[in-house]
Amino acid sequence: MRRRTFLLASATVGAQSGTWAQAAWPTRSVRMLIGYPPGGSTDVAGRLLADQLGRRLGQGVVVDNRAGAGGTLAASAVVRADPDGYTLLLAASPEVSIAPITMKAMPYDPVRDLQPITLVGQVPFLLVVNPAVPANSLQEFIAYAKAHPGKLNYSSFGNNTSNHLAGELFKVITGTSSVHVPYKGSGPSIVDLIAGQVQYTFDTPPAVLEQVRAGRLRALAVAGRQRLPGAPDVPTFAEAGLPAFSGGTWFGLFAPAKTPRAVIERVNADTVAALNSPELAKAFNDKGIVPSPQTPDEFGRFVQGEVSKWKDLAGKVGIVAE
Repeated sequence: MRRRTFLLASATVGAQSGTWAQAAWPTRSVRMLIGYPPGGSTDVAGRLLADQLGRRLGQGVVVDNRAGAGGTLAASAVVRADPDGYTLLLAASPEVSIAPITMKAMPYDPVRDLQPITLVGQVPFLLVVNPAVPANSLQEFIAYAKAHPGKLNYSSFGNNTSNHLAGELFKVITGTSSVHVPYKGSGPSIVDLIAGQVQYTFDTPPAVLEQVRAGRLRALAVAGRQRLPGAPDVPTFAEAGLPAFSGGTWFGLFAPAKTPRAVIERVNADTVAALNSPELAKAFNDKGIVPSPQTPDEFGRFVQGEVSKWKDLAGKVGIVAE
């Protein structure tokens, strides 16, 4: 009897200790890993969020750039970290939804090994064309491409990058045929697009809007749910008659699998509050990033949908993991 009483008392103390530990989190600073160098769009979004999130958590959120391997180095480090809430990942689409179809030896399963917290922001691609292309709308461009199969070239950041896949998805959905020309990044791609070496591309607003305003490129549609504040005259793909198309990059917050649900919900609540604040919303919009808060379950479904979308595309167009 005395032994059973002792065990019951120990269990009660243990349960109380676990509850207290969760309630007290965080008691020290939190690391936010980012798989890209400082200065890029993912890093910019992460640092803006880290400042606001740290204020709400009452502890510092320290950005830790672990660049390399298309973001998978940082993601792998988070997968291996203790699931205690003190290591988070601000991931972009490549290391979560694109890497599974482009890497033969994936070091982790993004759906199984990363616990979703919330979508943070989206940077939709703009479809931009060289002004010499005789099309002033998306439907005119599709008609022109169909009338000239194999004659148009589109540029990308490189093979199997996000805008390469967006270009292949566009061809599948519209039934058009064009030639992919890979470059080493956005800058060289845009230079040759302006020069007329290629006829169109998909790229982010920060990369192309100034060229559009200067008349060196023409924007036909934006792959977002809403028009961009910085380009209110450019319709969405849905408005332009192609609702099935989506493309761009996105940023989301993850934790290692098996992180306590109470911690996930706390980080979610504070992140959503930060994203809904006028200060952070304006800072994001000024950078061409659309704040996109979600619940953990909504974000989980979003991730699964993204992974499935690109796997399906890979099968249709013959993308092979390397």
